[in-house]
This record gives sequence, C-alpha cells and structure tokens, in this order.
Amino acid sequence: MKPLKSCLLALSLLLALPAIHARDLASIQKSGTLQLATEGAFAPFNFFQGTQLSGYEIDVAEAVAKKMGLRIEWKALAFDALISAVRQGRFDAAIASHGYSEERARSVDFTSPHYCSGGQIVARPGGPNSVAALKDKVVVVQLATSYADAVTRLPGLKESKTLPKDTDALSALLAGRADAWVTDKFVAKNAVSKNSDRLQRGEMVFTEKVSFILGKGNPELQNALGKAIDELRADGTLAALGKKWVGEDIATCR
Repeated sequence: MKPLKSCLLALSLLLALPAIHARDLASIQKSGTLQLATEGAFAPFNFFQGTQLSGYEIDVAEAVAKKMGLRIEWKALAFDALISAVRQGRFDAAIASHGYSEERARSVDFTSPHYCSGGQIVARPGGPNSVAALKDKVVVVQLATSYADAVTRLPGLKESKTLPKDTDALSALLAGRADAWVTDKFVAKNAVSKNSDRLQRGEMVFTEKVSFILGKGNPELQNALGKAIDELRADGTLAALGKKWVGEDIATCR
C-alpha cells in the first residue's frame, strides 16, 4: 500500500491538471482549425491509403470544413473509443459512420445525416443470406457498432462474435471462422465487388441515418456542421461524392 502522503500528493497533482472542454464554434473559428476524429479502417468511408486518410467521409468532412472557412486537423482512433473521446472533448467532432440511435443520442449529439445506410448480411456462397437463415449460425460483427447491437437482438443465433475492426470480421468470414458477417450495406457492396467469387450479399437487417457526432450541449457547432451538410446535399456535392466512392447517391434519406 502506498503511503498516505504519496497518495495525497498524487491526488493533488491530478486535480491540478487542466480539464479538457469541447471548444465552441467561436473558439474553433478563431483558431481556423476544426479538430476531427475518424477511425481510418472502414473503407470506402474512412480508411488509410498509405499514410493518407481517404474515403467518402473524409471528402465530406473536407467539403464541410471548406464551407465553414476552416481547415481540418485529423485524428485517428479506434471506433469503440470515439464516443467516449467525443464526450471528453478530446476533439471537436467525429465522422466515422455513426448511425443515429436513441442510446447513442443520450451520450452525444448528431448533425444532419451525410449518408443513409443500414446493416446487411454477407456470407460465403451457399451460406445464410436472410435473417431467418442465421438461426444456429455464427455471425461476426465489429465491436461497439449499431451492427453489433442489431445482431445481439437476433433470435436463435449459435454465437455472435464481436471483433475490434470491421476488417477483422471480414477476415474471419473469409477464413471460415464464421457463417456470416453483418456490416454497412455499402461496405458489403465494396467487399463483395473485390471478392465476387467468395462472398455474396444477403438481406438488410436494419436501416439507419449516419451523421457527424459531437459532445452534448454545443448547439452552435452542431447547427453550423448541419447547415454545411444540408448545403452540400442541396448543391449536389454529396451526391457526386457518393457516386465517386460507392457508385450512387447515398445522401438522400427516404
């Protein structure tokens, strides 16, 4: 056990550390820099090409920042750590394919959606391609995602396995360690196009709207980001970026 004096000293040093607070819009505008986080492992939305972040969401964010007269300082973080880091004010916002849910909305705020999607089943040829066919099957999914939440609610599975990255789940399916994978429908489309002889797409499990996330109680920043997204949707920029990265307009939510 540490001496009481040492414990009190450690506590006093901890309390002396400056608290981290999310910046408001005025502070961001004054700095000229928007601090954004993403995962960097979720093609075609956000991923690294060498050391360069690329993808639909990266292009969307750059267009949003341009609309706001800002430049971006990017940070990459594991997906399951992003919401916690946003709540702690470690950066201004995150764009990493967070679908809206009531549970998430209790922790963070959402902007207007920049794309609409949902969870889709992917399997090897002859494998399960419907929700009903997943009974008694092993399904893999990325940790801390809306896909993981949806899979845990499916009845009759043999097992649901959560893995740190979506690419880990894909690798597990290709290696035969799972019967099916549930992921974003456009990620599924991208994966199947690259493995057309080894994978097939099945039914949608659910649909969702995907947005930037930011800390609670920052309405000026939330509104500014949302306004920029809405303008980019109206002027056709989002549609063009969707066609560039996934071959279709994905920003019109019906």
